Parts: sequence; C-alpha cells; structure tokens
Amino acid sequence: MLANDDTPFDSLIRKLGRLEPLNDDAASAVRALPFRLEQVAADHHLVREGERPTECCLLLRGFACRYKVTYEGARQIVSFHMAGDILDLQHLMLERADHSVMTITEASVAWMPAKDIRAVVSAHPAINTALWRDSLIDASIFREWVLNVGRRDAKTRVAHMLCEFAARRESAGLGSPEAFELPMTQEEIADATGLTPVHVNRMLHALEEEGVIVRNKRHFQIADWPRMRSVADFDPAYLHAAAA
Repeated sequence: MLANDDTPFDSLIRKLGRLEPLNDDAASAVRALPFRLEQVAADHHLVREGERPTECCLLLRGFACRYKVTYEGARQIVSFHMAGDILDLQHLMLERADHSVMTITEASVAWMPAKDIRAVVSAHPAINTALWRDSLIDASIFREWVLNVGRRDAKTRVAHMLCEFAARRESAGLGSPEAFELPMTQEEIADATGLTPVHVNRMLHALEEEGVIVRNKRHFQIADWPRMRSVADFDPAYLHAAAA
C-alpha cells in the first residue's frame, strides 16, 4: 500500500459530500483508507465477470465502461464511467462479479480493500448514506439506458448518450458540456446503444446535418442545446443533479 500523504480521494470526497454532507471526521476517514495506485492502458480489464474481488476500484483519471456478453460473444455496454466514480461498489456486499469493467482510455485507478471501506461505512453513517444514494442513482441511470435501447429510435439513442455524457462530465467538474473530447469509439457507442458502428456513424452525420452538433474527429461541440435535448428526448432529472 502507498502512504496516504498525498491522498487520491479528494474527488471522491467532493462527490460524496454532494450526496450527503460529510463532517471533518468522515472526510478524514475516507482520506485514511489504504489504497494502491495503478496506471492502466485502454481496453484493460479491471473486473471480469465471475471473479471474486476483494478490492473496490476508484477511477481517478480516464474513462471506463461496464458490460455484459451474450453466450455468442455479443457485447452490451451498460454504463460509462469517469473520474470520481467507484466502479464496483456492489462488491462491498456481493462476493461475485456479475459483469465486467474495462477501461476505454488510459486511466489511473486506486484500489481499496473492501473490508476497510465496510469498516468506514459502519463507523460513519453519512458515508453510508452517500454511497447508498450513489448506488440508487446508478440504478436510475440503468433504467434510463433500458428505455433508451428498448424504446427510442437510433438517432435519439445516440443523441441521448451524448447528452448524458456531457451532463455527467460537467457535474464531475471535468469541463463545459458545450464542447468536449469524446472518449468512446463508434464501436463502443454502438455496443452501448444496440446499434452497429455504421449506423452510429450515420446518426452522427444526421445530427451534424441538423445543426445540433459540430465534430472534428472525437472533438464534439453541442451547437444547439435546446434542439439537442429535444432530439435526444433528454430530461436530466434521472441523473439527480449534483450526484452525477
């Protein structure tokens, strides 16, 4: 384990504090958690389905996704994640991983022993409340993704995914929602929206032609937010504002 002289947990403490106010003792308890840092490449598995993890992973830099795979090998991405997210909070209570987690960019992560997190949660009710709310918000986002893949048309699915990414990125303090670098490939967008990469490319062209986005390779600008939200059927209420 590394010494905690330079804790990586400031972004996590800010996020938990938005979910439930933390006093100094609670914040200090988070900072005192033992951890090990790891720098990983894109497409690196942090958790594989079927494993029995004993640590939880905090994403410090970069982007990741959770996914499931069918018996025939088809992948469905079920969420994207960014700095400040704990990627496998369920392993505090569930021993076996029921899905996989993989980076989609180069990333920095901090691994924390699950038993130490459980001890901090037991000792500090505010941390328990914040993590519980974080899990409930994850569930809210999952429900929206089911709706997105199951009932929206192709262009709306892609537009909604872009809106959510921009909104969550802003809430995480990673920059303006109007302009950003998109870390996902078109294949990854396809796996998140139930489309093919070719269809995703067509939908991005359609959004450009309608004047709602401007893009240069992976650099995106949302040129008309009201129109974009309308096209995307995007209501950010499911993100529960400051918690995203």
